[in-house]
Amino acid sequence: MKYLVVLGDGMADYPVPALADKTPLQCCRKPNMDKLARMGEVGLVQTVPPGMPPGSDVANLSVLGYDPEKYYTGRSPIEAVSMGVPLTNTDVAFRCNLVNLSGENEYENKVMVDYSSDEISSAEAGELIAAIAAELNSDSFTFYPGISYRHLMIWHNGPLELQLTPPHDIADKKINPYLPKGNKANVLLDLMKHSRMILQDHPVNRGRIAKNLRPATSIWLWGQGKRADIPSFFEKFQLKGAVISAVDLAKGLGLCAGLDVINVPGATGNVHTNFKGKAEAALQAFKDGRDFVYLHIEAPDEAGHRGEIENKIKAIEKIDAEVLAPILAELPKLNSEFKILILPDHPTPLTLKTHVSDPVPYIIYQSNRPNESRIESFNEETARQSGIFIEKGFTLMDRFIRFF
Repeated sequence: MKYLVVLGDGMADYPVPALADKTPLQCCRKPNMDKLARMGEVGLVQTVPPGMPPGSDVANLSVLGYDPEKYYTGRSPIEAVSMGVPLTNTDVAFRCNLVNLSGENEYENKVMVDYSSDEISSAEAGELIAAIAAELNSDSFTFYPGISYRHLMIWHNGPLELQLTPPHDIADKKINPYLPKGNKANVLLDLMKHSRMILQDHPVNRGRIAKNLRPATSIWLWGQGKRADIPSFFEKFQLKGAVISAVDLAKGLGLCAGLDVINVPGATGNVHTNFKGKAEAALQAFKDGRDFVYLHIEAPDEAGHRGEIENKIKAIEKIDAEVLAPILAELPKLNSEFKILILPDHPTPLTLKTHVSDPVPYIIYQSNRPNESRIESFNEETARQSGIFIEKGFTLMDRFIRFF
């Protein structure tokens, strides 16, 4: 038996007025998802436990079969694993976004214009983080470059007792209420303010302005946490597996779980990612003897955060046409018995531009045990109408692998 998870990050949504009060999943063309829904189990699953933040870190940990209330230690240490950054027991990792803030002189009066600085390229961002590191690295702080706008800072012997806000949660809002609070929060705020002076006249930013692209005007620190320790996926499920993703969060979770990480050329994390390449990589992983593949696609989430209706629909349609279609054509030739789990990790409603903790729809399909569900379309409403609700999201993986 081969097991494939196709996770469309942030794919679930709320009804959108511009879509006649329908969700993107209800509006888009996705014949392969709908076909699997008709022949599989469709239901709702609560991936984010009550009281926990509805981040992709919590939700993907849950989908992978790990109880976030037991194993979650913060987002950034997971990304550090993917980036190959070693953490000691006293290190605290922070996500370091390159953001675009509005032009007011007083830092506290600025507005979060763009949490991704127009999805700045990794090459440009690398130069900017190098400039940040050259001036701000010390015995206490070390900055590391990542992908696009997503980077890392380690505070050696730093505190955890901080209230920090993800920048994608405050699009178009004044930043003052969301600046760092808690133990030594002033130290982080000073770093963020200092970064503005380093970035304001950097050649990379001058070049971006000349191309009518938003410059990266500040770093934004958030997502703190300490080194994670979770049991291996093989130990839990006796399956050899791999994770395929463009983002360090999903890769880091995979590495923490002992899964191989497969990098795909052209995988960007947005709607221009290499969808076909990810499908080919999943099939090759099965050919190479792996039993389990976790295929993570970030594009719907990015579109949700940016409020881009057309791109969210396009991302879901590309998952269906360029990921599911070739996999469904080729996987039966590799192995007649296989299971597919399709779901988002959390909703990222276009109307809110941020994550919410509502339950998400899922499909479980088993090739040798098709089940006539009589559900014609895979979406939030049909999943709700199915009457199936998995209250503890981390148990869904057990249901998928062992019991369905």
